[in-house]
Parts: sequence; structure tokens; C-alpha cells
Amino acid sequence: MKKAAILEHWQAIEEGQPIEMEMVPYKHTGSTYAEDGIRLTGTMAFIDSVLSNLKPLLKAENGSTRLQLNYQESKDRETGEPTGSYNCYIQVHERGGEAKHFNRMRANLL
Repeated sequence: MKKAAILEHWQAIEEGQPIEMEMVPYKHTGSTYAEDGIRLTGTMAFIDSVLSNLKPLLKAENGSTRLQLNYQESKDRETGEPTGSYNCYIQVHERGGEAKHFNRMRANLL
């Protein structure tokens, strides 16, 4: 899409929609690049400001799904030195049958 089309599309999106993120299937192999996910890069203040608007995703950390999270300072590819910039990746993964069963049993005991 060209920028004008993206802006038009973005303007037309209804505000306040629930976040609809499909989970990565249990035992998925290979890259998850094509799966639903969020990648944030930049200052910690920027990433945290976006995360503050994504709190409904925290509900995905439960008995049947889990959050795959990575939040770290970026490193220079050549020197390995910290860059002062950060990256944060978020995906929802399906839990396996054993974990689901264990979590149901644990919930029944509480």
C-alpha cells in the first residue's frame, strides 16, 4: 500500500476495537515471522507508552495460552555494544495439552 492509502485505511478503522491476535499453534516449527505479532523498537519511553495501550493482551497469559515476550536493549551487530535503543516482541502461543490439563487441575484446587 502507498502512504496515502495507508493513512486512509488507518483513519477509517474504528477506535477502541479489542486486539485480535491469533495464537501461534502449539509445537509450531520454523519461523513465526508470518504469525500475528507485535514488534516495537525505539526508546524505552516510547515502547512503554505503546505497551500501556496494549494491556488487554496480558489476558493471554493464562491456562491455555502464553505470551512470548522479549524486551531488551539492542546491540550493535558489529561490536556487540548496547545502542541505547530497545526492542520488544510480543506473540501469543498456544499451550500444550499437558500444560492446559495441569493449569485446569491447579485452578480447581484453588
